[in-house]
Order: sequence, then structure tokens, then C-alpha cells
Amino acid sequence: MPNVRLSRALCAVIGEALRGSHGTLDALFISAGAPGEPPALSHGTKWKEWLFRAGVDETVDSLAVLGNILEEFMDIAPRDEEDRADWESRRQRVVDELEKNGFRYYQGGRVLPVGKAPAPAGVAVAEVEQQAAKPSSIEELLKVLVKGLPRAIYPLQHRRKGATSLSFLSEYDVQDLLHALLRPWISDVRPEEFTPSYAGTSARMDFFLPDHNLVIEIKLVRDKRHAAKIGDELIIDVDHYRAHPGCTTLWCVIYDPNHFIENAGGLIKDLEGVSKNDKGTVTTKVFVLS
Repeated sequence: MPNVRLSRALCAVIGEALRGSHGTLDALFISAGAPGEPPALSHGTKWKEWLFRAGVDETVDSLAVLGNILEEFMDIAPRDEEDRADWESRRQRVVDELEKNGFRYYQGGRVLPVGKAPAPAGVAVAEVEQQAAKPSSIEELLKVLVKGLPRAIYPLQHRRKGATSLSFLSEYDVQDLLHALLRPWISDVRPEEFTPSYAGTSARMDFFLPDHNLVIEIKLVRDKRHAAKIGDELIIDVDHYRAHPGCTTLWCVIYDPNHFIENAGGLIKDLEGVSKNDKGTVTTKVFVLS
């Protein structure tokens, strides 16, 4: 299915409905899959232009990006009663504008054309497999699993009545979920393997995929002070992974549910790319999720 163009009116309404700092919304758009770098525009126009860009980029699924951006805003009402009326008004305006453009929002971050309902419960597995394309490479698979972590976390945190909700308060919680998602797809997943000693110390890898020469490192941002140091931590990690003979690619997954990182785009730009010295070479990819 070709990418769907999003009207400027729809993008403007959604941009006005969202609340947060540049850093907070940068992280939201990046984790949602919005293409390219954040536009260097004012707060009033930045979000509508970035969303509009997703609708004209043929490499992007604009409805998936739109659903990911809207999910938390649409599905979680403010706890403060004084804020609820304003939220309900903004939410209804988004619903109305989606309808005008021929779309409908469904819980869980799904935006579909009107008349195309989401698959009902109990749909046959074979039918689902026909609808969803299987990843064709390890990079494509990991991108789906990594970018989908916040959506995978959501139903575990907001479970049905009577079921115990799960918390994701430590890096181990997020690691365990990703480990569970990886295992059906990758036969050899090695958690907590140590790197060779570098500068007198060694580091413990979160996940090593030896068949693909790839390491996944997960960080949970604990507070603003930790957010300010997260880049330095990862720079040290890159030095360790360069010295590992089986690691040529490093995926750094930063989970920042409270939006403590103020400039996610800058952090990604500083860390991503090829790093080389006499110990070895490693290519680093960075994802900031919220």
C-alpha cells in the first residue's frame, strides 16, 4: 500500500493538540518513526510540518507514524480533573479532523481509513500473517521490535480489570520484555555477556547476537541528572564494544518514558555512525523511546 498523504489541516490540528517541550515532542516523533531530523522551526509550526513530511515520504507508513504519535494522548486521560475538560476538547477536535480526512483512531495507536476496521479478536493466525509482511533482514526485524517496545509495554502496564499490571521501573524490566520478543525470531540470544577488557575494565552487554555480530544495549533514563549523563555512558560503552571481536554493530536503545532527555535528536546525531580506532570498528545506531 502506498504512503498516505496527510492534509496540512490535519497536521495542524494534531500539532496544536499535543503538549510538551521541544525535547519531549522530538523524542515522541523520533520514536514514532517520523522521518528525518526535527525541523528547525518554532513550536507552533514544527510538529505539523514534521507530520506532513511523513505523509509525503514514500519510505514511511504515515498512518503508523500518526498512530504512534497519538497513542498516549488519545488513550490516557489526565488524572487532574481540571485538565480533563481541556484534554477532552483537544481530543474531540482530533477525532473530528480525522473523520473529515477519512480516518478513524482506534485504541492502541491505530489509525485506519474509515470503513476499514481493525482485525477482530479471534481472527485466524493465517489471515494475520497474510496482512503483515515478515521482516526481510535482521535490521528490519530489530527496528520493528525496538520501535515497538513502548506499544508492547502499554498493555502490560494497563491490564484488564483484575489482572496485575506490570511495572517497567528498571532496565532489567525493559530488557526482559525485549528478550521475550527476540527469542521467537533469533535462536542464539546471549544476555549479559562480558566484553573484553578495555582501559582496565570490562562491560556487560545486555544482548549479544553472535550470528549477526550485533549487540543491543538498553538504557532506562531514571531522572534528569541521569539524562544529562546518558551520552557519556554510551560513549564509554562504544569503546568497549569496539574491542569485542564479535561485535561490528551496536544498537543503543534508550527508554525515556518521562521525557527527561531534552534534545533527543542531538543525542542521536552525536552517537550514531561508524567509530574506529586501533582496537576495532563498530557502527552505532541509537533509538530514543518514550
